[in-house]
Amino acid sequence: MPICFQALYTIIDIETTGNGIKGNKITEIAIFKFDGVEIVEEYSTLVNPQSPIPSFITGLTGIDDQMVQDAPIFSEIAERVQQMTKDCIFVAHAVNFDYGVIKEEFRQLGVDFVRKKLCTVRLSRKLIPGLQSYSLGKLCSAVQIPLTDRHRARGDAHATTLLFHKLVNHPSAEGIIQKFLNARSQEATLPPHLPKSIFDGIPQKPGIYYFKNQKGEIIYVGKAINLKKRVLGHFYDKSTKETRMCSETASIDFKLSGSELVALLMESAEIKRLFPPYNSAQKRIGKQYALFAYEDRKGILHLAYNALKGAPNPIKVFYNQTDCRAFLEQLCKTFALCPKYCHLQQTNTVCSHHEITTCEGICSGEESVSDYNKKVEHAISSVKLAQNEVRIIKEKGREPNENAVVLISEGVYKGYGFIDHQVEITSMEDIEAFIIPQKNTVETQRIVESLLPRLESYVI
Repeated sequence: MPICFQALYTIIDIETTGNGIKGNKITEIAIFKFDGVEIVEEYSTLVNPQSPIPSFITGLTGIDDQMVQDAPIFSEIAERVQQMTKDCIFVAHAVNFDYGVIKEEFRQLGVDFVRKKLCTVRLSRKLIPGLQSYSLGKLCSAVQIPLTDRHRARGDAHATTLLFHKLVNHPSAEGIIQKFLNARSQEATLPPHLPKSIFDGIPQKPGIYYFKNQKGEIIYVGKAINLKKRVLGHFYDKSTKETRMCSETASIDFKLSGSELVALLMESAEIKRLFPPYNSAQKRIGKQYALFAYEDRKGILHLAYNALKGAPNPIKVFYNQTDCRAFLEQLCKTFALCPKYCHLQQTNTVCSHHEITTCEGICSGEESVSDYNKKVEHAISSVKLAQNEVRIIKEKGREPNENAVVLISEGVYKGYGFIDHQVEITSMEDIEAFIIPQKNTVETQRIVESLLPRLESYVI
């Protein structure tokens, strides 16, 4: 007798309130204990979730608040669930959902629920390849399994049991089930529709990755220093968004970047280009601030900052108010300017800033307007000069024989590229030939400016 038939399995289906794994509460559970040949025990019950059942869930399952008001709460059936599943392999269609919700119910009772898992979606994809859909309804129709009481726990669990019976009797079942149960295989961790071969092909290198659904549509773009480790992290995350996203993921593509900086820039560009549904960051443009100058009625030049829309002829743009103010404070100290006339202190008298003590007396009449204005003009020129520089950031490449480069010209991010070590670079034109032009956005500018101080770069 094959080893897979010597095990005991509990085929389980649950209905829930539908609020993600951590907020999800069970409204119905069905368990079929199966020895590989026949059902040896069965249990099913409605469960009082002790929380309202949303109307869309009632529309799907037919279970409403009135139906469960006299049903046992989970703590009252926990012992029965424990005993039925003890020393058994936990089987479900898209097992990570059912297992995750049940594990969370036990966790809230102070019980660590741990079982070996098998997913009938992943098993079906291996043993019955080539189907257009592996949803329970379509799968049962394809292999001629009767499915009654759809979206009720007992109906779905019974259909899954009949499906599992077919799977364990497949000629290749023994080896595949053994492989799936191997603790190192990660089969139970991967999304139900994602082939393990695709996950195995992801390298442990920096880059960006694309989650795709069964239609081939990109639903998420991410970046990582270690692609494989980061992707696997999504599968362990049990938040509502991550669970839903992973359940839709059927394929993963990737591009290598060589470094964290280039990965960040590549990710930002792809999010802006593709607008994947599960990427919320970088879709909204944050408020920008700008440094600007103006002359008052006394002829004194002021430096000030404001939201970009309210800043005439901006000298330098920032992506949050904190950075803008900090830059102005440093400029004030470096060029011995007055905090009062840099709008870092509101006062009708002389300045008395607690940190900036470099003022040379413009606010008290000890310094002439012309001398002070020359210092302000010098400060403005220094900012503009720095922004007019052409700067090259050199980073590690995708392979040992190349470098990645990021081009900043006149304070604006222009793009990135990869240059082989054997290529001789003698001019700006040589570098530009390898640059992949990119749009300068709020996010890319922020990425470059935040990382620039700790990166290897040189000025042209």
